[in-house]
Amino acid sequence: MKREIVSSEITPSEWLSINQFLYEIKQVNNTTVSVYYQHGKGKETISLLKEIKRNKQIEKIESKIENRIIELRKNPSSTGKFTKTFIIFGWIEKDQVILKEIGISKELPYVYMVSKKPFLKPFYDVLKTQKDVLLIILDQKSAQIKRFHGTQVIQESKLKIDLRGRHKKGGQSQGRFLRARQTKIHVFYKKVAEKVKTIDANSELILIGGSGQAKTEFFDEMNSELTEKCRFVENISFSTPKIDLYKKIIQHLYQHRKKHVEEIIEKYEKLVKEGLTARVNTVIYKALEQGAVDTLIVSTQYYTSSNFRKIMKMLEIAKQMSTKIEFASSPKIIKKLEIDESVLAILRYKIK
Repeated sequence: MKREIVSSEITPSEWLSINQFLYEIKQVNNTTVSVYYQHGKGKETISLLKEIKRNKQIEKIESKIENRIIELRKNPSSTGKFTKTFIIFGWIEKDQVILKEIGISKELPYVYMVSKKPFLKPFYDVLKTQKDVLLIILDQKSAQIKRFHGTQVIQESKLKIDLRGRHKKGGQSQGRFLRARQTKIHVFYKKVAEKVKTIDANSELILIGGSGQAKTEFFDEMNSELTEKCRFVENISFSTPKIDLYKKIIQHLYQHRKKHVEEIIEKYEKLVKEGLTARVNTVIYKALEQGAVDTLIVSTQYYTSSNFRKIMKMLEIAKQMSTKIEFASSPKIIKKLEIDESVLAILRYKIK
């Protein structure tokens, strides 16, 4: 159990805005051009769009995106106080090109991709909006359980017991009363734990907060499968404003994301001896075309590599082949990836 949390990399208000934007974009079910580029790199992005030849329908979308990039250079938009990355999605609907855009204060990897639906993976790495988070707030007599998917509360449950104080005169002895009270609390925690097990549904994280010792006492009632996903959250109660709850969720998701990428790198290193990895770009490219890549690990700084365009194509092939894509943003891992041409691959099977 880790109690310490890291500070958020984006504000809760921006997190909410991005979630709302993604909710709309996820409804798109058309072939989409997805473009992610850093602030100040619009000219280079336009050059890239012009350089890669596509069919007429796609080029029609790209033309609109090029014009919009020029407009954004003069009048940039942002969900935060400043913009590090612009993201534009374009598709055709009823013979009309539709564009949706957002500017965010977080640096996302450079992406130019055509796929069956909008490519949202970089957003998910920042926000984990495609995963569920359980938030449990409790004391010794009441509990609230909320399952979040992004900013949406998709399931909620409240439990309560009647835990009265002891009368001043008559009745049970002090010791007997306290034992009965503690038994009642213990039964209540078990009931809450059973409810959590029912609601869990493969959530990414379970966050537990509340006053006093309730959260630690409740934690002891949960099974090992659930406790592995648990984190204690300090300074929240039933009256904590929503915006502060979101802030706590964001902080823990960032920490969880960092650990997730570290575990993937560890998995890669263990599989090297078994011949189930690839580190040379040409070999990875070949493996992707064969459908042999299970996970593609890419530095968020890959656009500084001399193989920039080849890596962009790798990402597109990976998306088409349903390969898992993991972007690494940790300075330590990025440094390691720079030695290996910015990309590593975990293979499904050995290739010749």
